[in-house]
Amino acid sequence: MRTFLKKSVFVSTVFLATSVFISCDSEAVKNETETTIIAENTTSIPIDIKEVTYQKPIVFIAGYDKGTETFYSDARIYFNEKGFKVIDDQYSLEEIIVWLNKNGNQNPYSEIHIVNQSNPYKGMNLEGIINGEKITAETLRKNITQGTLPTLKNVVNNNSKIIFHASGLIENKALIKTLKDAFSAEELPKVIASPYFTIFGGKFASHYLAQPHYVFYPTANSPGITDLSKEIARKYPEEKDIDWFDSLNNEEERFVGDAYTTQFSIPVQWEFDYHNSDDELPTFINQEEIMDWIEQQEELTIELAKYNLPLEKFRWNSSIKGSKLVIRGRTTALCVLKPLIKPYGELKHIEPDTNNKRLYAMK
Repeated sequence: MRTFLKKSVFVSTVFLATSVFISCDSEAVKNETETTIIAENTTSIPIDIKEVTYQKPIVFIAGYDKGTETFYSDARIYFNEKGFKVIDDQYSLEEIIVWLNKNGNQNPYSEIHIVNQSNPYKGMNLEGIINGEKITAETLRKNITQGTLPTLKNVVNNNSKIIFHASGLIENKALIKTLKDAFSAEELPKVIASPYFTIFGGKFASHYLAQPHYVFYPTANSPGITDLSKEIARKYPEEKDIDWFDSLNNEEERFVGDAYTTQFSIPVQWEFDYHNSDDELPTFINQEEIMDWIEQQEELTIELAKYNLPLEKFRWNSSIKGSKLVIRGRTTALCVLKPLIKPYGELKHIEPDTNNKRLYAMK
């Protein structure tokens, strides 16, 4: 197409700081009657070692529960019981950085926890700036480039940890890199997240991690649990411990380590304005025609490729509003979660230790 405009919207120790002053041996060279005399300075200068005192860990509950959800309230209870300072009502990265700059002091924070419900497919449920777009690698980079995101002051050092409790975030390498840039300071902190799902308020543990497994179908057009269990079994042939049919019918952990299913939907919407276009506004009879049309639009196929899902996994429909064509798609994701449990000893969940590189990645 040549002239229409498109808008696309896609709807998760103590550190010792040392200042070392090194005095190099100096040489005084005196040349008298062609005789060279070398003088050595062996005076040592003491090393000044300064101990860093850190502020206690702080937690930002960066969201609120809707309906019967308890993710954020369970997280608040968990961190309160650990004795961490919990901050509410900061729903954007801008607000979090401003709070840290305003309330920080000469001592850096040891750990900054940010709790945000998200997943690898829907992304983070956190704004970049107040009332702005939800964070993606693209939107956050735009905030940084345009200077609309404040800069983090010297409230961290290179031993400080910014820990995101946001499921699957570490898999989004572009976003993690951009988040590191967003938290830039004189000394860069470590940004930490887990490839696993973060669960708070479990039946057998107040906080644990779980391995996700996905299967998708067009919203409102489920092929049934039997077919879905066969499909997910083919997708994860290495997983021998899960009864897929049973887990897809299970909504909670019935015993320690029991796999269960949660679900969410992924909506896609595009809008095309043909007002000043030389092309004719298309109409579609069925979903197949919509999918054929989408496959012919390179920009749309590139955007869909981010989800790594075929067109057939979405339920498509179209509508016309004046000179605008609106295309909508929606897929339902069933996510089977297998809690991480200790491989030996008493049957219990693995403790979510942010220092454990098998559980959390540090960028």
